Amino acid sequence: MSVSHGDVDSGLADYADKRFDYVILNESLQEVLDPEKVIAEALRVGKKAIVGIPNFCNLNARLQIFFLGRVPVTKSLPYKWYNTPNLRFLSIKDFRDFCHERSITIERECALNAQGEVAFAHNLLSDIAIFLIRK
Repeated sequence: MSVSHGDVDSGLADYADKRFDYVILNESLQEVLDPEKVIAEALRVGKKAIVGIPNFCNLNARLQIFFLGRVPVTKSLPYKWYNTPNLRFLSIKDFRDFCHERSITIERECALNAQGEVAFAHNLLSDIAIFLIRK
C-alpha cells in the first residue's frame, strides 16, 4: 500500500488520473484556497474521495449566534474569529448541494457528534460529517 501526503492547494498535477483508490480530505475543505478545484483534482486522481467536514450549522453554533450574537466557539470549532484557520464555513446541506450541482455522487454519508453517529437531523445535530464521494 502506498500513501502520499501533500499540499492540496498546490494541486495534484503530478499524479495520473485514477492513480489512487481513495483520496482523503479530512476537515480541510474549510481551510483550502479553492475547495472546488481541490475536490475536482481529488476525484481526478482518486477513484473515490473520503471527505470529512466540520458542520458550522449545528445547533450549538446556531444558539451561540442567536443568543450571544457572536461567532460560535465550540468543542469542534474551538477558534475565535481572529485566530481561526478556517477560510470559509460550510454545512452538511451546503456540501450535499455542492455535490448535486456538480453531478458528484455521494455513496455514503455519516454524521457524528460527541455521542456518536447521528440518526436524523444531521445538519442540526452533527458536529462533523464524513462523505464517500465519486464522479
